[in-house]
Amino acid sequence: MTEMTYKRHAHWRDYLELTKPRVVLLLLLTALVGMCLASPTWVGWAVVTPAMVGIGLMSGSAAAVNHLVDRHIDAQMARTLRRPLPSGVLSPRHVISFATIIGALGFAVLAIWVNMLTAWLTLLSLVGYAIIYTMYLKRATPQNIVIGGLAGAAPPLLGWTAVTNEIHPFAILLVMIVFTWTPPHFWALAVHRAKDYAKANIPMLPVTHGIEFTKTCILLYTILLAIICLLPYIVGMSGVIYLVGSSILSIWFLVYAWKLKFAPSKHTAYSMFTFSIWQLMLLFVLLLVDHYVVTPAF
Repeated sequence: MTEMTYKRHAHWRDYLELTKPRVVLLLLLTALVGMCLASPTWVGWAVVTPAMVGIGLMSGSAAAVNHLVDRHIDAQMARTLRRPLPSGVLSPRHVISFATIIGALGFAVLAIWVNMLTAWLTLLSLVGYAIIYTMYLKRATPQNIVIGGLAGAAPPLLGWTAVTNEIHPFAILLVMIVFTWTPPHFWALAVHRAKDYAKANIPMLPVTHGIEFTKTCILLYTILLAIICLLPYIVGMSGVIYLVGSSILSIWFLVYAWKLKFAPSKHTAYSMFTFSIWQLMLLFVLLLVDHYVVTPAF
């Protein structure tokens, strides 16, 4: 046990940090939009509340497992070395117990107050992120974030099934948006933190194939994302408010990707990473606003 272990006792904020609350809040926003788009009217709180609580708890559980598995990697990276596990504030046993309790509680909430389809799909996404991605893919292939990103893209589908108890093509389209957004989002951070990933021996794309190749992939995925973001309007899922707003966001994101590839500054990669978070958030807010202002025909 290191000297850092004794610096202070664990605080509730340390357990909150294990759940990656900012990430989970973004996931919950996409889940909420999935719920709202599944119904022509506002979804009742009797569905929204347990669905958000259950999905949030299980997402937090997956994040805690990620902290646990990556604790040795986190200790080698400047961005993560102060997290509760590498800093010695929490022990692996505490984290395992915490992840198990909130994960089981989240599953129970979904199974009892929402529906079993949503409960099992959420569990599947938890396993996909915490086990398949974190324990295997992240250390096995530079395409880790592409393959593992499917688990993180699931919340809109979970929100949809929470309301309808069925999988709909429109819900799959929402998943496609998040799935395609994930690689340029994470690779931009990976470009910014390439030395850290190399030091931790994680085969992120900039480490295995070089930064310039990664920048090309980011640009190509950003173009693909811009095309996919048009589909909700094309298929009649959303209206002109979404079309105009999402087009502006896509062009803005493309400008970042183009600059990163052909005219980068020291902070371009991180600026693109930061903007990508706002882009996804605003994209789903636009879907929500458009849904209640210009209700499409289902």
